[in-house]
Amino acid sequence: MRLSSIGLVAPVALVCAGAPACAEEQRKIDLPSGRLSDRVPQLARQTGISISVTSDMLWRARVRGVRGTMSAGEALARMLAGTNSRAVQLSATSWRIDAVMPSAQEVRVRKHRPAPQPLPTVDNDDGEAIIVTASKLDQPYSDFPGTVHMLDGRDLNFGGERGTEAVLSRLASVASTHLGPGRNKLFIRGIADSSFTGPTQATVGQYYGDLRLSYNAPDPDLRLHDIKQVEVLEGSQGTLYGAGSLGGIIRMVPNDPDPRGFMLQTEAGVSATQHGAPGGDLAATVNLPFGDGRHAARFTAYGISEGGYIDNPLRGENDVNRSRIAGGRGDVRFDLGNAWTLDVGGIYQSTVIDDSQYADRGGPPLTRSSPVVEGSDAHYGMATIVVRKDWGDIKFQTSNAYVNHVLDEHFNATKPGDAPNLFEQRNRTHMWVNETRLWHPVEDGLGWVLGFSAIDNNTVQKRSFEQGRTRATTTGVTNTVTEFTAYGKLSIELLPSILLSGGGRLTHSRLGGMAEDVQPFFRAAGIDITAERQETQLLPSAELLARVAPDVTLYVRYEEGFRPGGLAIEGMFVRQFRNDHVESWEGGARWSDPQRGVAASLSLAHAYWRDIQADFIDGNGLPSTANIGDGRITSIAGSITFYPSDDLKIELNAVYNHSKVLALSPEIARLPYFATFALPVTGPSFGMPALGTIGTFGPTAALGRIPNVADYAMQGSIDYRVPMGGANDLRLNAWFKYLGPSRLGIGPKLGDEQGDYVDTGATARWGNDRRGVSVTLTNLLDTKGNQFALGTPFETSSGGFVTPQRPRTIRIALDYRY
Repeated sequence: MRLSSIGLVAPVALVCAGAPACAEEQRKIDLPSGRLSDRVPQLARQTGISISVTSDMLWRARVRGVRGTMSAGEALARMLAGTNSRAVQLSATSWRIDAVMPSAQEVRVRKHRPAPQPLPTVDNDDGEAIIVTASKLDQPYSDFPGTVHMLDGRDLNFGGERGTEAVLSRLASVASTHLGPGRNKLFIRGIADSSFTGPTQATVGQYYGDLRLSYNAPDPDLRLHDIKQVEVLEGSQGTLYGAGSLGGIIRMVPNDPDPRGFMLQTEAGVSATQHGAPGGDLAATVNLPFGDGRHAARFTAYGISEGGYIDNPLRGENDVNRSRIAGGRGDVRFDLGNAWTLDVGGIYQSTVIDDSQYADRGGPPLTRSSPVVEGSDAHYGMATIVVRKDWGDIKFQTSNAYVNHVLDEHFNATKPGDAPNLFEQRNRTHMWVNETRLWHPVEDGLGWVLGFSAIDNNTVQKRSFEQGRTRATTTGVTNTVTEFTAYGKLSIELLPSILLSGGGRLTHSRLGGMAEDVQPFFRAAGIDITAERQETQLLPSAELLARVAPDVTLYVRYEEGFRPGGLAIEGMFVRQFRNDHVESWEGGARWSDPQRGVAASLSLAHAYWRDIQADFIDGNGLPSTANIGDGRITSIAGSITFYPSDDLKIELNAVYNHSKVLALSPEIARLPYFATFALPVTGPSFGMPALGTIGTFGPTAALGRIPNVADYAMQGSIDYRVPMGGANDLRLNAWFKYLGPSRLGIGPKLGDEQGDYVDTGATARWGNDRRGVSVTLTNLLDTKGNQFALGTPFETSSGGFVTPQRPRTIRIALDYRY
């Protein structure tokens, strides 16, 4: 929506792309109940009319569902029945919706007998008409056979922008490491591999629209300012998203440039952290139409400084871990005519952390005695070109991007009694990516998509030690991956209540690489290992959904996923690790009762994971990667939403994960300590490295659990709006998340326990859609839970590490929209 320069709210025109139609022409209308902001564009498309809304408060109003063959005027009247609004016809193809004041009698009736409210989906306020664009079929939520979460961008930004942390705090099934902003790895539904930023590809695919954000790099933790929504698909998504989606995907959907009018939105806040330093943030978004209203540009810029809270008594410094994040996005949309559009844009973000956020396990709270500064520096850049064409029933899009991602990390490698020693790891990634697809959105029981994608990714990892003025390089590695993929999927309604979907993805990968900073002898010895090789994967999928009752939906799905192999560092050498592969089954049910204002969902998923790629500490004390064997993960997730009124929403979701390693790979089974596990071996040990050269495993390796994911987690939230007179209201939001215990990784050095803590937050905002003031409080209980047990992978005398939560923090902010 857009706001005028002379009034609080100006009309918002939503025009159907099709040819104009007479208002009295009978059209087939199918609109579920939900919010007016979502039903207006749908009705405009179905009737061929233009609709404007003159009151911004009406956008949140809930309207009735409309189904049948009727005129546009009749559809509007039915949809708005029972609301404080009316439809006014301006011309044969143009209508306006105005707000009207309720009569005193209506107010009295509502006070004594509240009308039942239409029920939202589990994850969004917009009812069944929510479109899951991450399905690449533009599939209605009611027809989607799987677990999907639709997080509104305005809600994610409410109370202060927190990047990926905002997603983590709202979903029990999504977990993360906690090295710091720009350094973390994300996990969904118990599919977790390691704690380090290494050569392995992530188990969760992250996307900006249709474009992959990264390949084998950590979460860039982009700020979510001016994001329309974030979609989270749980479970393997190999058919549509290919490599690196073993656990699921997280997809950011930005707000598009709007040629209908100018818009400026700003926000500024200051924060204070208990036991720590103050901080501040500033953000602005501007939308600029040009070219006689045919084209538009949209730009967002932001800067965030978060105060540190870790003290280093050894160096005599306090609050050492301040983080500074600055960046922005830009997108220019050109209307090329005949329903063709061209978007040219880019993203840039710099994330600088002065020092690490971990503390000594046995020391005073929020302190770490480190002789060196363990800061990090991440720079992420992405340039995009997207071309779209809309033929009505069939759509086309080709998305292209170039990514440059650099991450510098520093770790304390000082041995007891020695001079300070600093370990530096530098990862530099270049990636070209293309995603081209042609699709028919799911309508009238039929939908399909055909697509092609290509990725060329090059990652260089270099390592060095710095002691005093002496700098010594150690072995690094370069990994190159080129992928070409073709995929397709079909969804068809066999019966009015039975939907069948299926498809497949064929991926051909070329893998290569080389060792960095090694002696010529060692480089020559590794020629056979670093030689280019090729892999081909076929990933099928099948889904079945049944509406067994008006308010009950059941579904089952099968899908596969994989990650390609690569090269890992092992002492002075590099060696190969193989691709891993997941076969996943899922069954679930969704139920809703609109009259009672309640909805619930339950899912059961089981994954068999072959040749698990995992990180550990090698014989030189450095992170390395190997295939550890085969495993399985069973996950049970449930959610329930209460919506007793239009102003109150209560959500609760929980997940239980059970993981187990079933068999050891030959290279791991040859290590002497694993003889006591009595686990089968996945294949012959011929040609494996000599005994004891893989790493420092021991009796406490605890291979029975997949690392980094808690066995159970729970999340809840409450959102309440209080009308304050006029256009103002008071919005209150509070949430909590409990994360159960988990294990850091594999091996004695990575066997520390972590997790088992509660995170909390609350926000209050007073104002309207144009301006407001907000107060946010995070970590209400000021708990010091251990989010992550990795500080430095090197031996120190501290007895282990913890990563405490950010202490209780208050933020006061002003926002303004013009």
